Amino acid sequence: MSATTSAQAGSTAAADPAGTAPAEADRRLTSKERRRVIIASLVGTTIEFYDFYIYATAAVAVLPALFFLDGDDTSKLLASMATFGAAFIARPLGSIVFGHFGDRIGRKATLIGALLTMGIATFLIGLLPTAHQIGLWAPAMLTILRFTQGLGLGGEWSGASLLATEYAEEGRRGRAAMWPQLGAPFGFILANGFFLVLTVLFAFDSTSAVLDHSFLVWGWRVPFLASLAMVLLGLWVRVKLEETPVFQQAVDEDKKVKSPVTEVFRTAWLPLIQGTFIMLATYVVFYLMTAWVLSYGIAKPEAGGLGISYTTFLIQQLLSVLLFAAFIPVSGWAADRFGRRRSLSVTTALIVVFGLLFTPLMDPAKVGVGEDVAMWRVLLFLSLGMMLMGLSFGSMSALLPELFATNVRYTGSGIAYNVASILGAAITPFIAVWLNARWGVGAVGAYLSLAGVITFVALRLSPETRDRDMREI
Repeated sequence: MSATTSAQAGSTAAADPAGTAPAEADRRLTSKERRRVIIASLVGTTIEFYDFYIYATAAVAVLPALFFLDGDDTSKLLASMATFGAAFIARPLGSIVFGHFGDRIGRKATLIGALLTMGIATFLIGLLPTAHQIGLWAPAMLTILRFTQGLGLGGEWSGASLLATEYAEEGRRGRAAMWPQLGAPFGFILANGFFLVLTVLFAFDSTSAVLDHSFLVWGWRVPFLASLAMVLLGLWVRVKLEETPVFQQAVDEDKKVKSPVTEVFRTAWLPLIQGTFIMLATYVVFYLMTAWVLSYGIAKPEAGGLGISYTTFLIQQLLSVLLFAAFIPVSGWAADRFGRRRSLSVTTALIVVFGLLFTPLMDPAKVGVGEDVAMWRVLLFLSLGMMLMGLSFGSMSALLPELFATNVRYTGSGIAYNVASILGAAITPFIAVWLNARWGVGAVGAYLSLAGVITFVALRLSPETRDRDMREI
């Protein structure tokens, strides 16, 4: 046992001289209980990410034409990307609000509140009138609801991660923590698969669509409205949960803090900074591979894009996202086997190299445009990006919670994760559109490489957390 682990174990024993408190936290789950925890963490994040991604897809293919009337195609896309980014501005606030309740009243009730916040906002987006009907009120209400989506997701991820890690067996937290992470690719597949089916059924072609097309009139609303059924499913699963044993021990020992936000900034300001920049490159690569690349792929060649039809490009994305899902378990295994810092350092170095490949793989002069696009290059590019995303994202739900003590863990991991979302996700699609319009796709790759270098430095300056005691107060 390491000195750090021994010290933590000693402090735990001191807090509980009788030696009885850790017994509940160390109790092995039955197979039925473990399945319930896995399903609750996976289903909840899948629904949350589904809600988030249907907006990301609509922000590229639908919303510019329906909610923004002024300017050329690039200006409308930039305006739509700005509303997309509004959710990331809200996410740190959501992590503070839901983190407070998660560390004060418990993980279970807070997760239910986060799910409802996200789900109701998504459903209401499907009911919004467009700018052609009510003018500027439409983008204003759209931005408010997008902001509310961000509040919900700001509280969702950290709670689901704690659900997985605080129930996990010693030495297997990386693998246990992969379950909420799988919600990201699963939600992506559900959201974009839904849009793909609808575009086929409606015979919608983004390169030649007109405003009175039935998909633009009402078809795009269906995925938003359908989210209500998924939210009800998520609620049913989470209501059946018990509180995590690690948090219950803190409650039993009266170790909760009155103000988790104040406490985390007072005692854990350094882990907040470390966690934020450790997560940076993961966010940048993911939102380049989902939101930006879709806008780049389907944009007209004269606007700096490849001119691929929406349906064709979406199929490529759905194929590549399977690698995202496949490499998340690999990331969890590697984090347990080699340590969080070592495995993520290797992945981050590969992300830096990947950024240098944007020009040879995706520059219009090399890959072609319209019907002449070399689709194998596009698929290779998407597959490499999604593979790296899986390797990077898979162990984050173990590493970030491990940086913080039990009574501030929900708040601390949530703030780090969601402040990184502003730096790495909120502005990434917007900056990427601007960089490509001004200097070409190679500049977008350089932006990713820079984010990778920053994350690599943060990892090397951070501690290894694989052997941390999750009962630490």
